[in-house]
Parts: sequence; C-alpha cells; structure tokens
Amino acid sequence: MSGKGAEYVPPPLTAAAAGPVLRVLRESGADPQVALPAYETEGAAGADLRANLAPADRAAGLSLPPGGRVLVPTGLRLEIPPGFEVQIRPRSGLALKHGVTLANTPGTIDSDYRGPLGVILINLGEDAFTVGHGERIAQMVMAPVVQARIEAADALGGTARGAGGFGSTGRG
Repeated sequence: MSGKGAEYVPPPLTAAAAGPVLRVLRESGADPQVALPAYETEGAAGADLRANLAPADRAAGLSLPPGGRVLVPTGLRLEIPPGFEVQIRPRSGLALKHGVTLANTPGTIDSDYRGPLGVILINLGEDAFTVGHGERIAQMVMAPVVQARIEAADALGGTARGAGGFGSTGRG
C-alpha cells in the first residue's frame, strides 16, 4: 500500500489464515452498487458498513437533526457462524466531526439472527446531519462468544473493591 488514499487490496488468504466465513446477503430492493462491508486497511479490525437507503430517500439522504435518532438500512442480512457475534460500532470520524454515533454501542448481532441489518444513529452534535446513500456509517467486528453458565447464589465472594463503582477508584 502506498500513499494516503491508496485503495487497500487484501492479499489472497489460505483457508487456514482466512478465519471464519461471514456470509452476506443483499436484501431484495437493495442497491447493488453500494459496496459490501470491507476492511479498508490491512490492520483494520472492523469492516465498514454503508447506508443502503430506500429508493425514495437515495437522492436527498436521511436527515438527522440534533438530538435525533434514525434507523439506517444497510440492505444486508448476515449469516454469522455459530460461536460468533457481530458487533456494530461507531466510526470515529463521524463522532468527532459531526457528533454522530450509535445509540446502542456496541450493537450486538447474534449468530441466529437472519433479519435486516440496520444501524441506529444518533446525532449528539449541534448541527443537522444528512446520511447519504452509500455513505460509510458504522463498522462491524466479528468476535467469538462465550456463553456463561448462570447459577443462582446465596452470597458472592469478597474483593478489595467490593461494591465500589462509578468512579470509586479515583480520578487521574
């Protein structure tokens, strides 16, 4: 990869190095010109998700006033392998430049969910923001899941911290 703005093209991977397969299905009516999720750099942990707006919204985009929330469609459905989840996380540039982030972060997509993938954006900034068709709006990270064995208890073991929380360990 050379220079700023150069497109990262991942090298071919062997089956062993490729990791688990995340199957992606475009929904009926989704714009096929909107790119599928993609890792933008060699070391990227998250693949960028793009807005795939309804035909009526594509020209003008979705308006997000200060304090407003909107469910942005991606036009995708996922088949996540068992033992994994997909986390939907904010894009730092949108948060820093516009105050636009996710209302539920990270969003969790379970491996047995097959419905439409939408991203809940919230505008914490002072100015209205327009979500453009095809714009990168979030990133998704696939992560392993460990399901705990949940047991009722009559008491909990003690620790030095105890019940202290919400800043109880000090500042700085």
